[in-house]
Amino acid sequence: MSGQDRSGHGLEIRGLAKSFLIDGRIHPVFGQFDLDIERGEFVVIVGESGSGKTTLLRIIAGLETADRGSVAVNGKAIGGVGSERVMVFQEPRLLPWLTVRKNVSFGLELRDQPRPAITRKVDDALRLVGLGTFASAYPGQLSGGMAQRVGIARALVTDPEILLLDEPLGALDAMTRMRMQQELERLWQDSGATMIMVTHDIEEAVYLADKIVVMGASSDGSGDWITVSLPRPRDRSAVQFVEIRETLLRRFNLASN
Repeated sequence: MSGQDRSGHGLEIRGLAKSFLIDGRIHPVFGQFDLDIERGEFVVIVGESGSGKTTLLRIIAGLETADRGSVAVNGKAIGGVGSERVMVFQEPRLLPWLTVRKNVSFGLELRDQPRPAITRKVDDALRLVGLGTFASAYPGQLSGGMAQRVGIARALVTDPEILLLDEPLGALDAMTRMRMQQELERLWQDSGATMIMVTHDIEEAVYLADKIVVMGASSDGSGDWITVSLPRPRDRSAVQFVEIRETLLRRFNLASN
């Protein structure tokens, strides 16, 4: 995995708006949404169900189109999916009849890349996610956390500039989820990629993010954001950590006091 340049805007969103037509009625999701994400930032998107978190992620990925507005990567407007942006879903969606190595290499083989290059890239990706010794295992032999790491390796093997994660830890138990949060932070630091992640877990957002985007925070359904400047690795019991978590919880009327 090669490091990325961590200077300047990697992603620029301007005036983004999206609505859906349901039963003949227009349902706005968000409108006039603006956001700058620096190269190499870890950005986490939070919000209530229906606030547009996954929709925003899918627009950035090029899987959906906005009603108006623009998304640009390195100053160039996106026009659909692109190799510089890769999405990881909540379910890893591994092919059960293929080994871990074959699952990770699948996309590269479709591109007809040279075999030595594929082997090197897959070895690098598996080493990065800590699964080098499981290359010959099948998905049915993996735990939930391991399967999700294979899904992330499959994304990282293409060396994307931007990794989009749609609640990748949502189906894991509490202890595995905390370990995977640590793994994600390490992967982000080692890969140099920009990471944009959707989660419902406020503590997870504070633990991982440089910037937290709060969807549905404004009158037109658009978002607001806060910067998290806490040192890493982060102490979940630190006063500043708890203060940021409580500030976010108050946005959703969930604060303890």
